[in-house]
Amino acid sequence: MNEGLPARVIPAAPVPAVPGTMAARLRWALADGWTMVRREFWQLKGQPVQLVSTVAFPAALMLVFSYVFGSAIKVPGENYQAYLMPGLFVMTATYALLSNSMVISMEMSKGVIDRFRSMPMARLAVPFGQTGADAITGVLSLLVVVACGLAVGWSPHDGLARTIAALALVIFFRYAMSWVGVYLGLIAPDDRTAQNFAPLLYPLTMITNIFVPVGTMPAWLRDLAYWNPVSAITAACRQLFGNPEATAPAWPLQHPVVASLAWSAGLIALFAALAVRRYVRASR
Repeated sequence: MNEGLPARVIPAAPVPAVPGTMAARLRWALADGWTMVRREFWQLKGQPVQLVSTVAFPAALMLVFSYVFGSAIKVPGENYQAYLMPGLFVMTATYALLSNSMVISMEMSKGVIDRFRSMPMARLAVPFGQTGADAITGVLSLLVVVACGLAVGWSPHDGLARTIAALALVIFFRYAMSWVGVYLGLIAPDDRTAQNFAPLLYPLTMITNIFVPVGTMPAWLRDLAYWNPVSAITAACRQLFGNPEATAPAWPLQHPVVASLAWSAGLIALFAALAVRRYVRASR
């Protein structure tokens, strides 16, 4: 019936051009990244149990450690809860490594990341969206943990400004750990493999000054604890909260605030570059 008639030509959808200038590319990356942040929150909205667990788990962890360790360990000259709480704030931030690696690896194994890579999106958008959403939920989680700490008797002693500075250091460190998690998720073949990264958190959080002073450790563990970024963040928080610990011979614990900023900035610079490079090259 249609023989002899010319075929109808359907015009292809226009493909957005890649912005040319550096400023335009940055705006493009931020706009796409914010879209991915909103996507993460839409997913959480449809899974309220996951949102509750994301916020409630650190609070439950803090309460358990506070009451179990608080009644069993004594720090000479200090209230143990005042000593422990800053470390627990930092400890909950380290779990961003595991949660982000599992989310990214799951989306990789399901082909979601491949679909994103085929779209005209900024290369930084997906990892930026994941880490940005985690930072926002991290603020909510930290506020819940702080509220629990206040409820059990902990309180800062150096004023509101220094307290906010300490909490900002914790969020900055959490953001750094989320980039580590994104990179590990991109190199993991599936989410089951990503779950095996959990043992990485044990030395990262246990060989530190979170639970006991570093000076009480065997000599061969002290250097590891001195140069552990978690120890620096914890010492910085104690200093800013008004509960400084004894000065250690290592530079990171002598200048904990500067060391904390350097550790977090260095981790972000390294693993953001690795994650973006891996994301661009990934093909599964």
